[in-house]
Amino acid sequence: MLIRLMGRLLMAHKGSAAAVVLLQLVQAAANLLLPTINAAIIDDGIVPGNTPVIHRLGLVMAGIAAVQAAAAIGAGYFGAATAMKLGQQLRAEIFLKIQSLSSREVARFGTQSLTTRATNDTQQIQAFALLVLTMLVAGPAMGLGGVILALQQDVGLSGVIIVIVPLLVLIMSAIVRRLIPLYREGQDLLDHAGGILREQIMGVTTIRAFVRQQHEKDRFARVNGGLTANNLQSALLVAAMLPMIMLVVNLSSVAIVWFGGQRIQAGQMNIGALTAFIAYIMQILLAIMMSMYVLMTAPRAAVCAERIGAVLDTEPSVTDPGERAGRVLPALPQDGPGRSVPPGGTVEFTGVGFSYPGAEAPVLAGVTFTALPGTTTAIVGSTGSGKTTLLNLVPRFLDTTEGAITLDGINIKDMPLEVLRGAMSIVPQHSHLFSGSIAANLRMAAPGASDEELWEVLEKAQTMRFMSELPLGLETPVGQGGTKLSGGQRQRLCIARALLRKSSLYLFDDSFSALDYDTDTRLRQVLDAELAAASTLVVAERVSTVEGAELILVLDGGQVVAQGTHRELLETSSTYREIAESQLALDGPR
Repeated sequence: MLIRLMGRLLMAHKGSAAAVVLLQLVQAAANLLLPTINAAIIDDGIVPGNTPVIHRLGLVMAGIAAVQAAAAIGAGYFGAATAMKLGQQLRAEIFLKIQSLSSREVARFGTQSLTTRATNDTQQIQAFALLVLTMLVAGPAMGLGGVILALQQDVGLSGVIIVIVPLLVLIMSAIVRRLIPLYREGQDLLDHAGGILREQIMGVTTIRAFVRQQHEKDRFARVNGGLTANNLQSALLVAAMLPMIMLVVNLSSVAIVWFGGQRIQAGQMNIGALTAFIAYIMQILLAIMMSMYVLMTAPRAAVCAERIGAVLDTEPSVTDPGERAGRVLPALPQDGPGRSVPPGGTVEFTGVGFSYPGAEAPVLAGVTFTALPGTTTAIVGSTGSGKTTLLNLVPRFLDTTEGAITLDGINIKDMPLEVLRGAMSIVPQHSHLFSGSIAANLRMAAPGASDEELWEVLEKAQTMRFMSELPLGLETPVGQGGTKLSGGQRQRLCIARALLRKSSLYLFDDSFSALDYDTDTRLRQVLDAELAAASTLVVAERVSTVEGAELILVLDGGQVVAQGTHRELLETSSTYREIAESQLALDGPR
């Protein structure tokens, strides 16, 4: 997976990668030429009257050294720039892929794991790419060239190479094999630690309320300790590499000087040849160290590549059919003043079912109903009955596994997602606001909306009481997730955001649960008038919120066990009557 991922990324920047390879080859060639010239200078220096030759060779050596330095600087610059571009491209690909995944795939990976894969794992791939671009080409080139030139200097002394090279390869291979499972375990532990930390930060109030600080400290300490122990093991293995290599290098240097001295004494070798041979042996060892250092980082990069590849290779269960030819589909809401309501808004469920892969029982089964323009369809039921899942099927956050859903007679699976979702306004169950101002959050629904339009929808959403107390008004920062606001304030801002987009279909997923009864009543009166021409689907826990709906669906165990108006259900559905009586304290049927 690592090779495939790196190959694809490098091909996208093949010009820069080719420049790095060329500069590394120039650098390696210069490194290999310098010992030979140095040997010639030493041998010629022994002969009297060879000063001009020595000067000429010295100038050549200086020129080669200058070329070597320039090539090294250029290779480092282009290598770093290319590696950064690879990281940028990979992060963009992961981000776009995550955006295309449905809620089911996101839940399978987990939010924390996806965050780690897009950040830490990508950074590991980027670091590995930098090593590959700056070391992997120069290393083998220097090693192969060093072997050839060392043999050229003295074949008999080259027997040392036969001993030290396999020994170094054996040592490095043993370390790399041990690092692979450690790095894989380490990335999983990093996911776990990040997930716990995220939970504790988001749930700090609950932890304090139940005096569970020590428990959470111990919980995080166990995971953090496991991660530390894993990193320590891998760090010790990496740290052991250098002493072992230096031991082999020093022993080989002693052997070369020992045997080389004997050959010089016997007249079988020149002093310059011995110095050149030692330099080439050092270059061979350096090349092996460079290559092995890259290979030592490869296990962690390989694990990260597997994790990233798992995301990139995931096929979304919700696919976009693209632009549909033929019939004109519901248009996206116009942006700016004078936005018009898209026509239509008839939603029809026919035998709809939904199941998660491998689940023993479906979440929804046999759901059939029709929501018409100008009407409100409410969905009630106990917790876990499938209300939110049903609503999420309409904008295709999830896809049906049985039956069909149509919007204005068109199967929603045949509609481009941009057109489908652009025809509706959604208030999700979790009232999420993004970091930025209140105005910026509202304009997500209509980027060209004026301040007057923003204040208009804020008034309709019953926010003026707390908005009037904010000194910065629309420019008030809300913080990531809207944590600076109460639950009811976040809900009303999300409702205002949905009202800003003029749509043919409105989806409210338990969007009134944090409101007091007085605010809920006033808001529903406004919505009844504001959304009179649109289709409205409402998931609610309160019967008082939905009792005015033209159609109420009662879900139980993923099936519609009753449907009708509020009065009809009080008479015909024991499930609905129990819910209503528990909430409204009814003395009898209304």
